[in-house]
Order: sequence, then structure tokens, then C-alpha cells
Amino acid sequence: MFYAIAIIITAYLPIFTLQRVEGRLFHPMAWTVAFALLGALIFSILIAPVLASFAFAKGAAEWHNPIMHFVIERYRVAVRWAIRHRAITVGVVGLLMAVGGYLAFSGAIGSEFLPHLDEGALWVRGTLAPSTGPDEGIRVANQARLLLCSFPEVPQCTSQVGRPDDGTDTTGFFNVEFFVDLKEKEGWRPVFHQNKDELIAAMNRELDKIPGAVWGFSQPIEDNMEEAVSGVKGALATKIYGDDLKVLEAKSDEIVNIMRGIKGVEDLGVFRVLGQPNLNVAVDRDAAARYQINVADVQDAVQTAVGGTALTQVLKGEARYDMTMRYLPKYRDTKEAIENIRLLSPSGERVSLAQLCKIVVTDGASEVYREGNRRYVAIKYSVRGRDLGSTVEEAIKKVNDQVKLSTGYSLDWEGEYASQKRANARLLIVLPITILIIFILLYTMFKSFKWAALIMANIAIAPIGGLLALLITGTNFSVSSGVGFLALFGVCVQTGVIMLEYINQLRGRRFTIEDAAVEGAVLRLRPIMMTMLVATLGLLPAALSHAIGSDSQRPFAIVIVGGLIAALIMSIFLLPTLYVWVAGERDVLPMAEEGFEVGEHVD
Repeated sequence: MFYAIAIIITAYLPIFTLQRVEGRLFHPMAWTVAFALLGALIFSILIAPVLASFAFAKGAAEWHNPIMHFVIERYRVAVRWAIRHRAITVGVVGLLMAVGGYLAFSGAIGSEFLPHLDEGALWVRGTLAPSTGPDEGIRVANQARLLLCSFPEVPQCTSQVGRPDDGTDTTGFFNVEFFVDLKEKEGWRPVFHQNKDELIAAMNRELDKIPGAVWGFSQPIEDNMEEAVSGVKGALATKIYGDDLKVLEAKSDEIVNIMRGIKGVEDLGVFRVLGQPNLNVAVDRDAAARYQINVADVQDAVQTAVGGTALTQVLKGEARYDMTMRYLPKYRDTKEAIENIRLLSPSGERVSLAQLCKIVVTDGASEVYREGNRRYVAIKYSVRGRDLGSTVEEAIKKVNDQVKLSTGYSLDWEGEYASQKRANARLLIVLPITILIIFILLYTMFKSFKWAALIMANIAIAPIGGLLALLITGTNFSVSSGVGFLALFGVCVQTGVIMLEYINQLRGRRFTIEDAAVEGAVLRLRPIMMTMLVATLGLLPAALSHAIGSDSQRPFAIVIVGGLIAALIMSIFLLPTLYVWVAGERDVLPMAEEGFEVGEHVD
């Protein structure tokens, strides 16, 4: 018991190494399980025997359970048949393991970072042209809010134009955001089948009737988390780094055109950095030379007339304020007024700015996004109707094949996909270390590499049922389901350790190898079934629940329920079969314990 529980706690070691969002989500569960198991171990070893001595002071009579007797007798016959036809038994399990390997690595089961928790509301964001002013932003927000509220599933909707009042979000009037509250799914119209993705698709079709806006859908809390992870107002982001903003936008348009044809990509749009009208004043040096006017004089005139020039300072206590001079608004507010600004030439002639400069209106940068001291343009998108991993990997392959970046330009895929890759990379390092620690614990217990390896073979069958459960339920593999597999490994080790210990004890009592394997398996069938069934029935409501808040726990529960059912069926036949196959007369066996339970009879 001590080693079995120690191994289960060790199996949770990778969870303690998770970082950032996934770490904050699953660390409390790992600590809770570890301390609960530790408390259960102390109770079962120290307290339960004391309580049993009081409860059964006058002895106890065992009740003959006809159902268990029937199951045990049939199991005794079946496990002996499996041992004597070991090639068939191992072959079937090997075939199932091959199926599990195919499901794990073929992409038949989709992948994602974390399940999206249903918050019961939507956060809708519209992105307009960068030059949008407050009046146009308010008009679009009012129009969109009416469209969203026209859905009977929406009891209320609030909007925000531009940045928030606290100034924590630097954005312009081109950004409009909406909090869309939703009714309980039971109150939705039947056409949506209580499916949020179908409701979002319908809302998107209505909002697309507003020209010049790109729409994105998320959830209030999820939106903040996504922006904190990727730095972009979107679930997923592709960032193109470089120096020239025009090149960055051109490449981003190429990528958007490619991603538009990928199934599952939704809410696709570019965070434009160009589009702010700029009035560029370029001095014509030849014209200035003809009028004998210095370029510096032209620049000073523009600065004084439009920007203002400090003439002196006003002192007020310790504070100092510049007193500036510039033209009245009506002489500098339009392109024509600026062109009409006059300079005095050495000959006494008054020359307009239009005669000395080329004045044109061009699109300039409205916002410049930087990360790591480099400029970037971001493409935001979401994935709906398909798993995250295969969608983004298809996009990466097509973009890398079709888009060529010059020297000094690079491309990063960020957001949930980057978080998924980071978590997977860490688990790939920690999992082998954990398996090695479990192997060392098993060797310390049995003092034999053979028995430790036999238990590890029992672990290999654990993922099969979990993978099949994910496939049948259409659930994507995520960090949540990965944590479920870790818990599954620990329980399978526990059952293997208990069964192997009993088989070895029977061999220490001079049982033959086959008889010891059969009777040891029969003796441990009931406690193994109880362990598996209690855990399975306890998690079954979580595996079947679709209520708000169940999204993060459902993959975890599905993996354990499916894995435990399959592991129960396979391990009670595979372990005795492999034991008889590899056991020999020189095996390391424990000392026979006094009062050790022995089966009723040996066939």
C-alpha cells in the first residue's frame, strides 16, 4: 500500500511542473490529491486497524455474495484459459496497443491547449478602419448592438467605443467591443441545438452586413486571458516581425488570403498599422534655391505656424510652462490653409509654402506594435468547428510553403497554440523522468528489474481506453485530458503492484507459477474491481455533464472513466499471462507472510 500510493503521488509530479495558465488551473488539484492520498495512507495503516479492533471485537461473519462468487468462478476459468493461450491474449492486447498508438499519433484525435470554459456570455469585438473617428465608432457600435439584441437568446448587451475610461487599454475609436449576455441554453431557439458555435455563426452573419468592420468572438474572462498570453486582441495570433510597415502589411495580407481557405479558421483579420492620414511636407530644394530661401527657414515656418514655437517661459512656483506662438486654427486646420502659409524671401517677395514644398496626404502609421524591440503586424483569428492543433499546423505548413520572407523578417504563431506547444515540450521532458522515478520505486519494492518491468508493461495499456473514450465522445486532447492520463497511470500501477505482490506471496507458499498467477489474480479481483468501479462511478457524472463550468473537468473525467474500464478488463488478464511467461525458478520472491489470505482451492 505504501509503495502503491507513493507511486500514484509520483505520477502527479508532471502536474506540479506545469507553468502559467495551465499551472494555475491544475496545481490545486495536484496538491489536493497528493495530500488526500497521504491522509488515506496514514488512516489505512494506523487508524483503520485500531477502529477494526473495536468494531470486530466479537468477530465477524463473511457474507456469501452469490454475484461475486459467480464472477470469481468465471474469472478463474477465463484467466487460466488466457494464460494457457498466451499468444492470443498478448496478441489481442498488442493489437489494441497498436490501435492506441495510431489514435495518439495519427491526428485522429484532435488537440487543443485547454478546453474553453463556457462563461454564459460573449465578448464581441469589431475592428474598423484606423482613421475612424468617435462619431463613426459610436454609430457602428449602436447599429451592432441593436443587431445583437435582436436575438432572443440575448437578454442584454452593452458596448464600448475606443479605450476604457481607466486608460489601461491603448486603442482608438476604430475598436468597438460588446458584452453580450446569454440566456440559459434551455431557453434558446431549437435551430441552434444549444450549440454556442451555431449561435455565434448566426450573429456573425448579421454583423457582416455592416461594411468595413472585422468581427471577432470570445468570452469576457477568456478575452482577457488570451490578450495577456498573446498580446493581441484575439484568441490566436500570427505575428510578422520586421522594419518596414508597408512590407509587414503586404505580407500579412498574403497570409490572410491563404488562411481564409483553411477549414476551421474564423474571425480572421489584420491589426492594421497603416491608415492614419498624414500631411507630408517635403521641401523642394530647387524651388527654395530659386527664391533664395533656406530649407531650415521653411522648416521653421511650418513648425511655428502649425506646431507652435516656444517664445519664453512662465514660472509659477517651481512649475515652468512654455509660452508658445502659432497660427490661429482657421489658418492651419486644412491642407489648403497650410499650403497658403507665406514666407518672406530676401528680395522682399512673399512666397507660399505650396511654391516651396510638395504637400500631399498619405497613409501613415496609426499604431506601431513592438515586441522585443522589433516592429510587428499581428493577424488575429479563432478556430471553431475543428481542433486547434491540426488547424494551426495546416496553416503553418501552407504559409511556410507560399509566403517568402526577406532577410530580417520573421514569423511567430502565438496565443493558445504557442501555450500548447510550450506545455507539451515541458511534459516531454518531465514524463520520462517521472517514469524513471516510478521504475526506481518499483525496483526498490520488488528488488527485481523483471517485476518492475512487468508493472511498467501494465502501465502501457492504460492509455488505450482513455484514447478510445476521447475518440468516441469527440473530445480533443488537451492539458486537461493529459492530466487525466497521469492519474490513470498511477491507478494502473497500484492495481499491478497489489496483484503482483499477492502472486509472489503465493509462490512463496510453494504454489506453482501458473497456480500462483491464477489464484493471486482471483484474490485481488474484488479489490481491484472496487477500486476501478468506485473511481469510475465517482467521475461518471463529470464525464457526462455539459453544464456551465463542466468544460474543463469533462476531458479529465472522460479519460479516467474510459481508461479505467479498459485497464480493468485488460490488466486482470494481461498481468497474470505475462507473469507466467517471464517467471522462472530463480525469481526474487518475498518472505511468506503469516496469515496471508489464500484462495479457496486450486484447480
